Parts: sequence; structure tokens; C-alpha cells
Amino acid sequence: MRIAVVGARGQLGAAIVQEFLAAHEVMPFGHAELDITDAAAVRDTIARARPDAIVNCAAYNDVDGAEDRPVDALNVNALGVRALAQAAEASGATLVHFSTDFVFDGAASVPYTEGDRPNPRSVYAVSKLLGEWFAMDAPRAFVLRVESLFGRAAGAAPAKGSVEAIRKALTSGGQARVFEDRTVSPTYVVDAARATRQIIESTRGGGRGVGMAPGLYHCVNSGRCTWLEFARELARQLGVREVDSRLVPVRTADVPLRAARPLYCALSNEKLRDAGVAMPEWQDALAQYLASDVADELSNR
Repeated sequence: MRIAVVGARGQLGAAIVQEFLAAHEVMPFGHAELDITDAAAVRDTIARARPDAIVNCAAYNDVDGAEDRPVDALNVNALGVRALAQAAEASGATLVHFSTDFVFDGAASVPYTEGDRPNPRSVYAVSKLLGEWFAMDAPRAFVLRVESLFGRAAGAAPAKGSVEAIRKALTSGGQARVFEDRTVSPTYVVDAARATRQIIESTRGGGRGVGMAPGLYHCVNSGRCTWLEFARELARQLGVREVDSRLVPVRTADVPLRAARPLYCALSNEKLRDAGVAMPEWQDALAQYLASDVADELSNR
């Protein structure tokens, strides 16, 4: 199959590209090659590429910055997705679009399912929810909610984000400030990429076959944890001692944040599992990432 990956230079996009390369023709588009806020460019580029599937990893991810730049967030996370959905319809391609746990308000006490009603509390969250709706306008669309991404594809640039900041602090002898009141379902980018490949391959040629039912799915590793629990498991797997003195618990209310964060945002991936795509437990995914990262570092010496 011909797979167009939009936002191919990012953390998730690079993992998607690597996952598909072995068995498919991959067309990676970074921002320099395709600006999804330019609807005409999206239409023309996809028409020339003639992909069987479009995987959209492009996003405006500055949660706090979106409060001051709402137009930028909406242009990328909503209107850009609408342009991709229209291009997917015109080309007969399957569209896979990634969304976020931030569409929920975080007031739950059990993992959110795809049937739970969103209630976004920030500009970023609103823009991502609108993007979900626009993506579903494509005749064959999959919206995959991910959260708390960590890891990287082998050979890719060093990963960024909260997990890497905690890891760096632990391995450098410093302290890491971690939320003790935010509950998440972490997502290893390699597992998300593998699930994406399974979903697209189930369509048997993009939008021209019968496979996994299109729709909304939570594509996260199994299980849930607070950020403090995640950090403790990371420290354990790294062999870091004196963990209690190295991890500084903080509460969300005590940290000045421009945009509201959902406190409880664990997601249930049962729908995805029932469709035939099983996601590993987050502890196993973390171990796999650390092992692959060490192997990657050794191969580059």
C-alpha cells in the first residue's frame, strides 16, 4: 500500500514512518513539504501522491501557547484536519488522525471509553475535539486518541516530553518534579505505530476493502498510573536508588499553568482490543523502550 504520513518529522510521525517502511511504500511529509493549513496545497499534494491511506501526525501541541494563539491551534488541529479529510474523500484513501485525552474534563474516576462525552477545558482541547469531528467527515476515517507519548523510533532524534525530562533528571543525579494527582494511560510511540499499521492493513488496500470498522478508538498502552507512579517505575527499571529523595511530588493546582489540565485522563483501550489490536501494559512498554534505546545507543557508538 501507499501510505502518506503527514507530520512525519515529529516523535509519533517518525515512529509511524519506520513501522510502515518494511512492507509498504511510505511518503513522508514534514511541515516543509506540506503545510496542512494550506487547503489547496493539501488537495493538490494528496491528489498527486494517490495514497491508499493518510496518517496525520501533524498537530499544534503547545497546550499553554494555544490560550494566546487560538487561531494557530484551530488552523492546524481543526481546519487542517478538515482539509485532509476532504483530500482523503477525493482520493478514496483511508484517513487515520490522532487526537488526545485532553478532550475530556478529567472529572472521571474510571478510564474513559469512546462513548463518554467530551468536555474540553482549554483552547487546545477544543481544537483537538473539532479535529476529531472534521476527521470523521472522511468516508473511511479512524480517530485514535493517544496520551502521554514517550519513546522514539530507532535511530530517530532524542525523544522529548515529560518522560524524557524525568529520565534525564534521574540519570543525571538530579531531582524530578512529578504530578501526584494526574492519572494517565501512557502511550509508547512504537506501540501506537504498530497499532496504526494493524488498523490500516486490516482495510486491505486503504478505503477499498472490508476490515476493521472505522471510527473512534483509544490507542494507549494498557493500564493507568499517576505521573508519580510512572516515575517510580521508571526509576526502578533504571536501577536508580533513593527514589524518594529524587522524585518531588507536586499537585497540579500548585503549578502555574496557562491552560487547564484534566486530572483523571486514563483511557480504556478495550474497544481497540476487541477489534483485534492488543496494546501492551504500560510497564512492559516502558521496559521495551528502555531496552531499545540502549541498543540504539550502542549501535551508534
